[in-house]
Amino acid sequence: MKNRVTANTNEVRALVRQNIRLAKLSNSGHFGAAASYRLRHLTTKFGLSLALGDFQYLDNGWYVTHAGLLRLAERRRCIGIAVQEVGSLCDPLSGRWVFKATVYKNRSARFSGYGDADPANVSPLVRGAEMRVAETRAVNRALRKAYGIGLCSVEELGWEPKAYGPSDPKESSSTSHNNCHQNGSVRLRDRLCLLIRQHQLDANLVKAYAADSCGTPNLRDATRDQIETFINNLSDWATKDRPALLRKLNSYSRAQEVTS
Repeated sequence: MKNRVTANTNEVRALVRQNIRLAKLSNSGHFGAAASYRLRHLTTKFGLSLALGDFQYLDNGWYVTHAGLLRLAERRRCIGIAVQEVGSLCDPLSGRWVFKATVYKNRSARFSGYGDADPANVSPLVRGAEMRVAETRAVNRALRKAYGIGLCSVEELGWEPKAYGPSDPKESSSTSHNNCHQNGSVRLRDRLCLLIRQHQLDANLVKAYAADSCGTPNLRDATRDQIETFINNLSDWATKDRPALLRKLNSYSRAQEVTS
């Protein structure tokens, strides 16, 4: 038994070293200490592999992939995944599709997730395949709930992410600092909107909570780092304990009523 535990520990350590080495090579200097810490955590807890394409580093954040989630489910001995179309919410003529996926971790534990897609919330690269995207998003959300992954998946993004690599520098000399900040803010705003839609949260209460968490009068006054930290925390909380998050958000509703 001791030998087996030691072997597993050595395998995890080797995978951590491999992931960090590959991440530094592929991101050409745009890989900081915070990203490295997050990478170690994801590797140790879930056994995700960069070499196998289980997750990616996009726009200064980690995202799990559909393939990575399926491999995780296989390692954790998931007994089945069922997917069904939500016909009442679909509109084939306009390319809008909604699916429900249910992951069966074992005979007594099941987790469901919904995925939607239409021409307005998918990358131009997959236009015309909205039905497949919606199905994939549903499976990803159900798998993330089943295994406690607060990490958004690549396929759930409503915009086309950009991965930074050796031949694709993060900033060009002709790009101003202000433009970079504005572009980054747009992407963070998309991520926040995606979380609100995914977990069916009240957008106004989330914005109030975000401003309070960032210590600013309004969310637009917060820095990119503050917003990114808030989004990561919100994603983790919504996945692990949504009822507690709703109670927190409702406290801002009561505060607004008292103020008014």
